[in-house]
Amino acid sequence: MSTDGTGRTGPPPDSGAPTPPAAGAGPPPGAPSDEERARILEQLPVPVGYFGPDVLLTMANRAADDSVGRSEAALLGLRPGEVEPGLFLEGGEGLAGAIERVLRTGQGEPYETHLTDESGEHIWQAALSPVRDAAGEVRGVSVVALDTTDQYWARRRLAVLNKASMRIGSTLDVGRTAEELVALAVEDFADFANVDLLSEVLTGDEARSVLNRESITFHRAAQRSVLEGCPESVVEVGDTHTYDRDSVVGRALVQGEPVRLDLDEEAPGPWTADAGRLRSLRDHEIHAVMVVPLRARGITLGTTLFCRHRTPGAFGAADLQLAAEIVSRAAVCVDNARRYTRERSTALALQRSLLPRRAARQQAVDVTARYVPNTNDAGIGGDWFDVIPLSGARVALVVGDVLGHGLHASATMGRLRTAVRTLADVDLAPDELLTQLDDLALTLDREQPAGGPEGGQVAGATCLYAVYDPATGHCTMARAGHPEPVVARPDGSTEQLRLPSGPPLGLGGQPFGAAEFELPEGSRLALYTDGLIETAGREAGQAVAELRDLLGRTSDSLEEACDTVMETLVPEHPTDDVALLLARTRRLDAGHYAAWDLPADPAVVANARRRAAAQLTRWGLDDAVFTTELVVSELVTNAIRHGSDPIRLRLIRDTALVCEVFDGSSTAPHLRRARTDDEGGRGLLLVASLTERWGTRYTGAGKAIWAEQPLPGAEGPDPV
Repeated sequence: MSTDGTGRTGPPPDSGAPTPPAAGAGPPPGAPSDEERARILEQLPVPVGYFGPDVLLTMANRAADDSVGRSEAALLGLRPGEVEPGLFLEGGEGLAGAIERVLRTGQGEPYETHLTDESGEHIWQAALSPVRDAAGEVRGVSVVALDTTDQYWARRRLAVLNKASMRIGSTLDVGRTAEELVALAVEDFADFANVDLLSEVLTGDEARSVLNRESITFHRAAQRSVLEGCPESVVEVGDTHTYDRDSVVGRALVQGEPVRLDLDEEAPGPWTADAGRLRSLRDHEIHAVMVVPLRARGITLGTTLFCRHRTPGAFGAADLQLAAEIVSRAAVCVDNARRYTRERSTALALQRSLLPRRAARQQAVDVTARYVPNTNDAGIGGDWFDVIPLSGARVALVVGDVLGHGLHASATMGRLRTAVRTLADVDLAPDELLTQLDDLALTLDREQPAGGPEGGQVAGATCLYAVYDPATGHCTMARAGHPEPVVARPDGSTEQLRLPSGPPLGLGGQPFGAAEFELPEGSRLALYTDGLIETAGREAGQAVAELRDLLGRTSDSLEEACDTVMETLVPEHPTDDVALLLARTRRLDAGHYAAWDLPADPAVVANARRRAAAQLTRWGLDDAVFTTELVVSELVTNAIRHGSDPIRLRLIRDTALVCEVFDGSSTAPHLRRARTDDEGGRGLLLVASLTERWGTRYTGAGKAIWAEQPLPGAEGPDPV
């Protein structure tokens, strides 16, 4: 390269490089002639046409002629829409209007057209460009078209599949998933669609093989149509129906392959032999059908059916491929929902089996309870309640909540409920019981393997434990991270009882406190889990205020009050489990309770026997006098010898005859067998032999030794 005086670069003088022509010097060497340009246009593999100012076709190349199957001579001078459907003529006035706009505005624009012929549906994308004369005036419009069928179907397939991934399987509900599938199909490529599932899929069970069935029974899970009410269907959603093994549906299911059919209006017999289905085919002019088996993880779950009767074109291979992909994705969602249904059913069955189904024998409170599982996809939670009879006609009311959801949460709930019952049986005070339960939760959590399943941990569980004594009307409560109870007294006043705060179970290191309240007879006490008061769109404080208002309303029926609370506070589709335990307190009257304070003098034992015998006679329990005299004698003597003041004797006529002796000592007696030469040590052995059960519990002032005798004709348990 060299540089001249102007600083411009160029080839060396003797380089031999060609010199470019000066501007306006005419066409460059080798430029095509007009005849060659015409041949280039004629041989272009894409259709090209030209419409004059009167929107008449004045020129078309060979590719354009081939697109409509006619010669150029037959096409020239025609407007769009004046011959059979073709590249430039499909859409009629739509294409003519687009050409007129380009002529008028001088601005090019795109135009898309869909053609249907014996080879199927084709999509053409055309570019409309103005053609100007030397003066710049628009004299016509050139149309260049490309067959974009493959690209169109690829885009459509991706768009529909993307829509399917976002809309199908939004919940772990089999029916909802089926509804989402048919809604998408009718929206995008079918006029009618339905989903039929094998009956065992709805219950969450493994689907049995269809290979050996002569007829296959289905459950109609969902259906959708462009016509209101799905008149094409002869089966309603929720109904069962059958297909023969030799039917199109049966064969598709057995072979596991999708099928598409073009139905001849005169002979739809190959599709089905069922008279009702044949009549529906004819009445609604169904002309195209696709059957796609619903299979996931090698298991046949059901089948899907897609029909056309308003859309004129038949289903093509691209439609079948698209439907198969959508159904394949939906099948995985249905199978996930099936597995979830099975686990949820198992967890719910376990949960209900672990909850009390019949109230224990006790007369301290009238009680009713409700448990409602959540309806979201998290699975059954670990909410629970219990009513535990205690010694001395007392009763324990318990409500708890385990972290997590699913089968493991239900199993953990069962372990905690068993632990509470065991600890309650040794008559621990509420705060002491929660302390022991907290230690147990720590031990159980340490035994869990690292990375164990959600819901299997005990740490974080909450519990409220209350003990009510109908002899005194006192109720002692303690809580471990649980919501405080609400009480409604007979005078109409209500309040949320304030209890010392305690941490959830399994955290350790902090003590639990107890609070004692006096509840008049007829008070209604509500113990509940957080699902009752913590709902979307309502603050917990507002829910507690509503609960107080509902409990304060006069109602003789505890069942009605419980139903009213649940209907008002629990949404139709709760997002968390809800447990509610409602108890109405009773008091022991003179017909069921008697007590005497006794001095620490051995001479008082005989007087205690006489008082007890006289009381039983007044109660009409003469048959129990002899045994009760022996029990009173032994227990009072034991309190005088080994205990301290104050000494108190109580008789309670409840579901059993209870004899209790209180003293000021905290020394617990032990049952042992006396040797033949021992002078004592046979008292408790005699008590244990004569009574149904006996035990010791500690009080704030000492201890109480109690013994129970069965009463003939005692009331049995009532359903919870």
